Amino acid sequence: MPGSRVPGRTWTVRLTGHADHSASVTCSTEACRMPPRSKDTAALKRFAAEHVRAHARLATVRPDTACACRAAQCSLHEARTQCTGSTLLVLVHNPAVGQVWTLAEICQSCAPLIAHTAILGRSQPQDRQGRQGPPASVPAPATAPAAVPVPVAGGFSSPQAAPEAPAARRRPRRPAHPRRTP
Repeated sequence: MPGSRVPGRTWTVRLTGHADHSASVTCSTEACRMPPRSKDTAALKRFAAEHVRAHARLATVRPDTACACRAAQCSLHEARTQCTGSTLLVLVHNPAVGQVWTLAEICQSCAPLIAHTAILGRSQPQDRQGRQGPPASVPAPATAPAAVPVPVAGGFSSPQAAPEAPAARRRPRRPAHPRRTP
């Protein structure tokens, strides 16, 4: 049926910890190959962030897309709104949690209501024959993703394919408190 909208897509990449202090990475796209379970959680976290960036680079926001948030009963945000406006490609990642990255096609009304988002792309307008026009400009994200995107080898299948990130700074140790005597 002409003029009908296709469902919005959502990709979720998740870092899951296990009882033996190892972790694994999963992707909602079954065709993606993930690295094996490992105790090097820092490398797996870098891989997960690079993997979601690869999905973002490969995704072209479709102009005839319905809001993925609406399909999920607007569970990504608390305030209710009417899904309207053009479709945006949005990355949802809470750095305080740091273990789940969600990439979704969301409408302009829902996007500002979702916490911890970065707008990565906009749909391109269609002309009357259904062809896409020139690319829409993408504004700078309101909140930047965790790091600047870097190239990832095709297939996004190995954490070794991602370049090494600088080592995280450690907090200084707190001085020991003297014991109180009763």
